[in-house]
Amino acid sequence: MISLQNIQKVYRTSTIETLALNSINLNIKKGEFLSVMGPSGCGKSTLLNIMGLLDAPSKGDINIDDQKLNNLSDKQLAQFRNKKLGFIFQSYHLINDLKVLDNVMLPLLYRNSSEKERKQSASEALGKVGLSNRVKHFPTQLSGGQKQRVAIARAIVGKPEIILADEPTGNLDSAMGNEVMDILLHLNKSEGTTIVMVTHDEHMAKKTHRLMRLFDGSQVQ
Repeated sequence: MISLQNIQKVYRTSTIETLALNSINLNIKKGEFLSVMGPSGCGKSTLLNIMGLLDAPSKGDINIDDQKLNNLSDKQLAQFRNKKLGFIFQSYHLINDLKVLDNVMLPLLYRNSSEKERKQSASEALGKVGLSNRVKHFPTQLSGGQKQRVAIARAIVGKPEIILADEPTGNLDSAMGNEVMDILLHLNKSEGTTIVMVTHDEHMAKKTHRLMRLFDGSQVQ
């Protein structure tokens, strides 16, 4: 489903060059749940951003679902992301001025669907994460765990084949973290969603199919 070949990412300024990723070769199968671990600053989020087409590698090839993506325009990449990928972030990135239902509907605004269809899809996604009774609430009225479940609903509302999760349990206590993890495991098992999750939590990582470790931008496992 995802193939990274000899990926390198270098950040340059006028005075310094930083190697963020070095010779990453990674193949992720359809339906796999992969954890990525490593110390802070080792390149985990950079790797996830490259997989999510939010950042471009300095060298190397990216293939997702047998499509080479290096040479697509920004508009083509945005369309591909909207169709294939769902994103979950540690800090939720919800819009406080929008109700829960409207937050979840956002990715569908870029698709050719009616408002009725968007509301139905968003309601179904919220049902999957157990928040059907919170559709008219605002994010400021929710707990951290509920906010992350809204973020998961937003990530899955367009039925993406791949979810990229950056520390999805990082801001939650252990009980809420386990709830969020159970939702991700259920999506992976019941719907075959391919998931790549960056985490610092060994306990969460052990629940996934496979673990990849990074250190100073290089694969060590």
